[in-house]
Amino acid sequence: MIDAKRRILLKGSLAASAIGAAIGAGLLSPRLVLAAWPEAAFNAQNLDDALKGLLGSAAHEPSDKIDLKAPDIAENGAVVPVTVETTLEGATSISLVASGNMMPLVASFELGKGTLPFISTRVKMGKTANLIALVKAGDKVYSASKEVKVTVGGC
Repeated sequence: MIDAKRRILLKGSLAASAIGAAIGAGLLSPRLVLAAWPEAAFNAQNLDDALKGLLGSAAHEPSDKIDLKAPDIAENGAVVPVTVETTLEGATSISLVASGNMMPLVASFELGKGTLPFISTRVKMGKTANLIALVKAGDKVYSASKEVKVTVGGC
């Protein structure tokens, strides 16, 4: 029993010292490990400010090439399942906005080159509102929206 505890302690010590050495040598830095995120867009209090902070413009045009799937009625606004898929060529990002939330931008995904333009996640919605999927393709932003009725708010 004592021998097993000693081994765990030694393994933990070796792992911690290896990570410490990597940080000290500059091989790991928080900037490289942590993803950059648009803080102003996520802290915006209204829809236009969130879109300007995230995409550079609040302009977007509706598209039938975006498939937004969300429930018509969400019993719990804390966990609303959402799926977005698009057939737009050259999609570089997919974002989700809940227009009724205090801070409307709920998620943003950057897509790598050659990535399938599909996301599936769960979002929080404070009350019944439009859920808007925004897809950036080229220099344009396209959208699809759906009203989701929330019985118990999640925010």
